[in-house]
Amino acid sequence: MTLTLLIDLDDTLLINNAELFQQAYLKALAEHLKRYVPPKKLIEQLLTATHALYRKKSPRGTLKSTFDAHFYPALGVSQALLEQPIHDFYANVFPSLRTYTQPRPEAVELVERAMARGHRVVVATNPLFPRVAILERLRWALLPPEIYLFTLIPDYETFHFCKPNPAFLAEILATLQWPEGSVVMIGNSAEEDILPAEALGLPTYWVNTSSHPSSIQKHPLSCQGPLSGVMDWLNEIEKAVRSPEIKSPSAIMAALAATPAAIENLTRTLIPPLWTKRPAPQEWAINEIICHLRDVDAEVNLQRLDLLLSDENPFVPGVNTDSWAEVRNYHAQNGLQALEDFMAVRTMMLERLETLSPADWQRSARHAIFGPTTLQEIMEFVVTHDRTHIRQIGNTIDQVMRHYSS
Repeated sequence: MTLTLLIDLDDTLLINNAELFQQAYLKALAEHLKRYVPPKKLIEQLLTATHALYRKKSPRGTLKSTFDAHFYPALGVSQALLEQPIHDFYANVFPSLRTYTQPRPEAVELVERAMARGHRVVVATNPLFPRVAILERLRWALLPPEIYLFTLIPDYETFHFCKPNPAFLAEILATLQWPEGSVVMIGNSAEEDILPAEALGLPTYWVNTSSHPSSIQKHPLSCQGPLSGVMDWLNEIEKAVRSPEIKSPSAIMAALAATPAAIENLTRTLIPPLWTKRPAPQEWAINEIICHLRDVDAEVNLQRLDLLLSDENPFVPGVNTDSWAEVRNYHAQNGLQALEDFMAVRTMMLERLETLSPADWQRSARHAIFGPTTLQEIMEFVVTHDRTHIRQIGNTIDQVMRHYSS
């Protein structure tokens, strides 16, 4: 069975003293841009904008768009003026920071052995850098992406969440269309790697040589030890073969946030004619699937959430939404606008869920189809519904792209 390995970069695949590296990075960037912005001002604003990324909870907008909105206006210098100097920095100066890092031979061996087994290997690094910088740092780790074909490498131009938000890991899995088989997280940081993965319900390998057993690893298959022990641990994971179960409120929230983010990732390069291309006459096009998700959130999921929070053990009727595609003429609607509207209504739902107490998640209801249930279980149904349509979107893109290119 193919496994999906989410592997951290800093101090997991690459030895990197974060504090020393950050100081050198900020100093080099400030020096490179000093003719445009005073160094102190640039560093202060860069840190302020980065902190905004850690606070980001909505799927609306990429990390880059959030960073740009907090960075450039406060500098008093136009983004257009700085874009080329920043590009020059990453092309010509950033590679010199390699001296603050060291490759890790056992990390290269781990990646090679995992890929040889056919496992998916994702570089689950915190996507706080442009893609060019992340690819460069993989070369420092002696894992050049031109040779090692990683399944996914998140970056701040495309991703919507960062560590330690569990939604970052959920966005990875949703972008991969929720792959079958076990998914594991391997990393050295308790706060940024292990806790978010445990919150999502994933088994974790904490790269930690402490002799004391972990009190934060709750999954029965989780383990800790040196990086050299990962392959033996994966042998046990392969025997278990357990797909992620999105059950807890934290996991549900992460998965719900990841859905519109992942759809944007999957459709980012889709050319306009393919948004409305149906793989078969009886099947939905991409824009129709997104319209469906938008309207189900707005007219079913949000209303059910309000009902459960306002009434005691209410009756929840079933709703047949399949006919809406034809009745509302989804095929004629703009897919990009539908996605933006879906992000807005999903953000509204997440904001309401964020205020819930543990008792609220257990509020009871009587569902027309599923019988006695709880708010938490109903949100699990939403996650399952999301997962089905993310996979449908992925399959539809594959089919229409094949037909378009043939």
